[in-house]
Amino acid sequence: MTTHLSPFKDRQLTFLLAINIVIVMAGYFLSSGGDFISVFNLQSMAMQLPQMGLLAMAMMLSMISGNGGIDLSGIALANLAGVIGALLLPQWIDAEAAPWLFTFSFVGLMLCVGLLGGMLNGIIIARFNLTPILTTLGTQLVFTGIATVLSNGSSVNLPYIEPLSAIGNDNILGIPIAFYIFVAVVLFLGWLLKRTPFGLRLYMQGTNPKAAFYAGIPRHTMLICTYTMCGLLAACSGLISASQAASASAKYGDSYLLIAILIAVMGGVNPAGGYGRVVCVFFAATALQLLSSMFNLIGVSEFAGNCIWGLLLLFFLAYSRQELKLKIKRRQALKA
Repeated sequence: MTTHLSPFKDRQLTFLLAINIVIVMAGYFLSSGGDFISVFNLQSMAMQLPQMGLLAMAMMLSMISGNGGIDLSGIALANLAGVIGALLLPQWIDAEAAPWLFTFSFVGLMLCVGLLGGMLNGIIIARFNLTPILTTLGTQLVFTGIATVLSNGSSVNLPYIEPLSAIGNDNILGIPIAFYIFVAVVLFLGWLLKRTPFGLRLYMQGTNPKAAFYAGIPRHTMLICTYTMCGLLAACSGLISASQAASASAKYGDSYLLIAILIAVMGGVNPAGGYGRVVCVFFAATALQLLSSMFNLIGVSEFAGNCIWGLLLLFFLAYSRQELKLKIKRRQALKA
């Protein structure tokens, strides 16, 4: 189970805050005239952050549930939801005549696809007792295949209407609407994991499945609910992406899966299950977004960037392993 520490006693959170500050300072000095921290650049980063951040939150939930719980199908499900919405809704609703109805219907349809896809993952994993990482690898291929067939492998354009475009492109009080959505999700998940019986059961199931079983925690129900939420979060990410680009594609965001895993591990989520803090994953996401923006500023290529993400993932996997060993030693010392 998780323990709730103050920010100054949580080494992981202190470490992530320090990383954010270091990256901001480095970006400031590398940019001419402080362009890195200009209002325009900060708004741009705040628009891009929710897409990766929401996928990382889904990854966090699947990891906490334990048993190799890494959801590889998130970006594929997000793309599938966008493609289905972009193909079906224009046939049913005239976007120009009813922009708000089209927008609400598009949001609802994408969330329904995400819910059904996530529920499918959870049912297969729970009922057939399969390893989550292999199950979601299979459904990733299925979701991508369906989206590719439906769209003939090309992007599907959405009609431009102001309410839908506003989700991904407009600001309120200078802050992107997409960032408000992301923060709302972060606050909800923080409350859910820390203050509700569901969160307690999820941490216990990830920490010690046998103890959770004898405590009467319904494993199947927990897994189905967890992966259903993962699907909804993936659909939210796809919604923001589709509204920003006014299109949907089966091949969008291929590198986001690696980055989502990196954010979760960098945020201190235990890949073996049972531990993870929403606030740490949030600051890991901001650090990666700041770093990505700095790479663009200094002209780092996409291929070099992917190499760096991979190296960082390996580093933080090793780092989290050492942190876990230190925590176990501290607990044993306290018990002694």
